[in-house]
Amino acid sequence: MIKIAVCDDEKSLVSVNRNIVEDYIRDKKEVATIEEYSNGEFLLADVQEGIYFDLILLDIEMPHKNGMEIAPQIKKCLPNALIVFVTSHLKYAIDSFALSIFRYVPKQELQSRLEQALHDAFHYIKLEQNDVYTIQTQTRLEKILLKDILYIQKSGKNAVIITFNNQTKVRKSLSQVYEELNRNEFIYIDRGCIVNIIHIMQVKNGEVVLKNGESLAVSRSHVQTTKQLINEFWGKEL
Repeated sequence: MIKIAVCDDEKSLVSVNRNIVEDYIRDKKEVATIEEYSNGEFLLADVQEGIYFDLILLDIEMPHKNGMEIAPQIKKCLPNALIVFVTSHLKYAIDSFALSIFRYVPKQELQSRLEQALHDAFHYIKLEQNDVYTIQTQTRLEKILLKDILYIQKSGKNAVIITFNNQTKVRKSLSQVYEELNRNEFIYIDRGCIVNIIHIMQVKNGEVVLKNGESLAVSRSHVQTTKQLINEFWGKEL
């Protein structure tokens, strides 16, 4: 069960957003609940009181506290919740990276862009909930959540899997691990490094910046492909 909140100070837009979400859920046969809010502060109050959401569609331009102010406060209570900004103004797109916003959806392209955001969000949430990479040898069995993998690097005849809190070495080639993962979230940024797109915050000066603050070099031959794949996955212009 995926829990969704829709928040916009214009009730007509709450209804429009809800209809798009309901159509998506019905079409994809997903299981989800939807809560409506016409005031961002009411949403924030519920979250602070312990109400949980997996996905929040949040308008930026609202009276009193706007979405840019509310989002970081929500993240303090629900660090794993995905927030999709819905707005008429392109100026907020860059700032959304700093707030770890999952998607930025222009109201001018609401139908198509929100449907794509929902598709990616549901996929991401399922990734968080279920999927693991299993390492099995004669002496050990280890399961690593895919959502926890930051990147994987080649080290001699081994592949080293780096997560937020650990490093795990597996005696396989990088290409073999890549094939076993078989997920669009994992991309080559260099012949010796695979990165999990969901943890990329920025691409600049020939490097990708990850959520943990690390920067990894992107080889010249992979720069354009890396940017293209990230744009396709996140639906953002970098």
